[in-house]
Amino acid sequence: MAETELDRMHAVMENGVEDGTARLGFYHALADTQLFLLLTGEPTGDDIRPQTYDVEGVPHALAFDTEDRLAEFTGAAAPYAALPGRVLAGMLAGAGAGLGLNLGVATSSILLPPEALEWLHETLGQGGGAEGGARPDALTPPGNVPQAVLNALDAKLARAGGLASHACLAGTRYAGGETGHLLVFIGAVQSAEAALTRAVSEALTFSGVEAGTLDVGFADLGSALAQRIERVGLRFDLPKPETPEQRAAPGSDPDKPPKLR
Repeated sequence: MAETELDRMHAVMENGVEDGTARLGFYHALADTQLFLLLTGEPTGDDIRPQTYDVEGVPHALAFDTEDRLAEFTGAAAPYAALPGRVLAGMLAGAGAGLGLNLGVATSSILLPPEALEWLHETLGQGGGAEGGARPDALTPPGNVPQAVLNALDAKLARAGGLASHACLAGTRYAGGETGHLLVFIGAVQSAEAALTRAVSEALTFSGVEAGTLDVGFADLGSALAQRIERVGLRFDLPKPETPEQRAAPGSDPDKPPKLR
């Protein structure tokens, strides 16, 4: 079975136990991964009932990062719900439950206690790393941006297919001599602006670097701001939009998570 992103990030975390950045990388991947949650029965409307097992008196739901792994664990057809990791973490944290991830079927097999899911849920909700700022007087090539931040942005934006054409990162200089950085999304879907700003905030949070804030802006294709920042900025191309699914699965909309029962 092919190695997944969670397998890779789990291995990095295991090989760098004392490295906080490695742990952040694993939890970042968990938040962005589509997980397949084992259920006791087929979903009823927006209600789902996870299959849970007690570990030291604490219920743990079971989820897998591929359908094949879920099938390998159960050995037969079983009901499940597909949920983004960020949504599942919030649901389980609210219920005081832990998570058994890929148990017995992958190298990334791990038990995550309720406290870990609560931390992830709270971290995802903090934001604050990406802000909308005043228009700078000058745009310059980006300087002194930690590689970890660039890697985190690149990975995050690679998962934002269809939300914008591309993004450019540039240095900024303001009238009072203050400097900073600005990331401008070019050709963004209007309804996606909040999601893109949140994605940048999460990239900064999970990079493991005290990078301060990063201003986020938006520009139309061919606009004056787009042309200015494209001349000097570091470009991030977002993937082309994927073909939309025909059927919405429970949990596919992060703003409308299913209800645990």
